[in-house]
Amino acid sequence: MSFLQSLAAAFKGVPAAERPPLARSFVSPWQTADWRGGDARAPFHYNTAVRAAYLRNPVAQRAVRLVAEGIAGAPLSASDPALMALVAETSAGQTLLETLASQVLLHGNGYVQVLRDDFGRPAELFALRPERITIQPDANGWPAAYAYQVSDQRLVIPATDDFGRVNIIHIKDFHPIDDHYGVGCLAAADEAVAIHNAAAAWNLALLENAARPSGALVYDPGEPGAALTADQFDRVKEELATAFAGQGNAGRPMLLDGGLKWQSMSMSPADMDFATLKAAAARDISLAFGVPPMMLGLPGDSTYNNYREANRALWRLTILPLASKLLSALTEGLVDAFPEASVTVDLDRVPALAEDREMLWAQLTKADFLTRDEKRAMLGIPPDNQEPGT
Repeated sequence: MSFLQSLAAAFKGVPAAERPPLARSFVSPWQTADWRGGDARAPFHYNTAVRAAYLRNPVAQRAVRLVAEGIAGAPLSASDPALMALVAETSAGQTLLETLASQVLLHGNGYVQVLRDDFGRPAELFALRPERITIQPDANGWPAAYAYQVSDQRLVIPATDDFGRVNIIHIKDFHPIDDHYGVGCLAAADEAVAIHNAAAAWNLALLENAARPSGALVYDPGEPGAALTADQFDRVKEELATAFAGQGNAGRPMLLDGGLKWQSMSMSPADMDFATLKAAAARDISLAFGVPPMMLGLPGDSTYNNYREANRALWRLTILPLASKLLSALTEGLVDAFPEASVTVDLDRVPALAEDREMLWAQLTKADFLTRDEKRAMLGIPPDNQEPGT
């Protein structure tokens, strides 16, 4: 710790007890960990998993976007306009909250670099790619710096500057066996994504082959023990591959000679029923990301009576808790510039929660035992004799 950091710590107050040591991991577990266990499949690799889930799987992508875009579009209320402007600005052309929400959902970690002006005040919040970050701990295992690696370029950002101000705001989901890194929903949904993608690929292959294994050529010349020569076998195989295989040749008639006959083959309905398998995998994906299946258009969901209830559950159980985590972390990291400021979601302006608000108003209207100011306080409205914002 430098002299200026020691001076800043003296003004803030030194903790009465020392911090407990943490595990000192210099390599991000996302780069090497095998989350699946066993040797049945390759180790978990974040970039590969993101391509399979977000770029190739419509269920996973829609689930992430529903939550992330909901947070980005949520009406906010801030006690400081400057803080509101920082949070509302874009980060590298994308909405800061939408980027952070997507990163936390997929990776489990979000890193925000606080860029300051010449006077030391926060000027910009930039969301760093979490898979490029490696935490560098101190002697006790607590994060001292963050290494940002892009190809052969490496940037080491101290956790705090010489005045004790936060340089990197780390937002993470809870990981029960890691002291430094969080775990995202993608780790839990990866198997379901693989099943869903495999079922889609299988169905595509079936459609390209008329939804069945086309059949087999049987050589029956009428003589026991007779067989095709090697040249004949290769010629027949090549003709089948070029003239009759593939989606464009489905249903094309075949002319056989020389003792050949065609034996059709088919699959049972149970073998072809991948719709059930895909639906089960899709429900597991939606469960991992906290999105009601009805919001993704999945059939067979009877948990919610209608779309409105499912949308309200999405906001109450997923969007609002994640938004609260992101906004609380951002305001905590900016406490040096905004000591008492806060940013929250304005529940009164959330359309999905309008029905809940109407019920609360109706209940308070009938509560004759409450005074007018008590009712206004429960609704978040200042008393009659108090101006808004005071």
